[in-house]
Amino acid sequence: MKPSFEVVEPSFGSSFYYSKYVENANNMAHLWHYHPEIEMVFVNGGAGKRQIGSHVSYYTDGDLILIGSNLPHCGFTDTNTGNKNETVIQMKPDFLGDIFLGLQEIKGINELFDKAKAGIAFGAETMLKVGDRIEMMDDQPPFERLLTLLSVLKDLELTGDYKILNADGFSMEMQVQDNDRINMIFNYVKDHYQEQISLQHVAEMSSMTVPSFCRYFKKITKKTFTHFVNEYRVVHASKLLAEKPISIANISYESGFNNFSHFNKLFKEFTGKSASEYRQELKSVIK
Repeated sequence: MKPSFEVVEPSFGSSFYYSKYVENANNMAHLWHYHPEIEMVFVNGGAGKRQIGSHVSYYTDGDLILIGSNLPHCGFTDTNTGNKNETVIQMKPDFLGDIFLGLQEIKGINELFDKAKAGIAFGAETMLKVGDRIEMMDDQPPFERLLTLLSVLKDLELTGDYKILNADGFSMEMQVQDNDRINMIFNYVKDHYQEQISLQHVAEMSSMTVPSFCRYFKKITKKTFTHFVNEYRVVHASKLLAEKPISIANISYESGFNNFSHFNKLFKEFTGKSASEYRQELKSVIK
């Protein structure tokens, strides 16, 4: 299964797309998709999973992310997220025009868009600063909405409160054949992480030998395939720890781990704390 190519049309009378969804009404949430537009997503409250490129992680108490052009990603809300609203803004990299983007005052926004090629997650301080403005745009006419977007982008450009999601040098700007192949692999992991995943089978799906596939995957994602699968499973376990009052042993099995001690070791390796410590900390964050 390939990621779906999403066709994005600007909002009426506007040079970019804007939509605010109540709770989990964004029906793209379960789909693996990409588009040439840069995407800003503000999730107001709640907790959930983010998968952007080869990065997977769990967010709590809302999220604000910027996703670069053609960087594949899944949606960020579902029936268990518990968010109030989700706002999505999508804009072509040159939506303001080459001359405007060439102005000295806009230089930093171009640099922000460049960083977004690997995906950016902003922290709580930045969300607090720009979140209300992002949601306020829903009631604004096109000109005021554009001015608000520029002010938000300027604040995102200036903040140091952010994290680059994919490894340094990561890029999904590949040949079409590579793009289809790597996204087929991501989809397979997304659909089968609860089962045993055979490296031999994934290599055959990619029309490669196992050694060639391992080199290819590491070159594209900056991670080994085993690391990526384990990371995906740990992130899913993190989500279950927050959402389901079931035993940690059951969570490990539901996340695709057949060995409980191996799960405990990997969970601490990825998160820096045990699963029970992680769950205890989440209780103080998630209501």
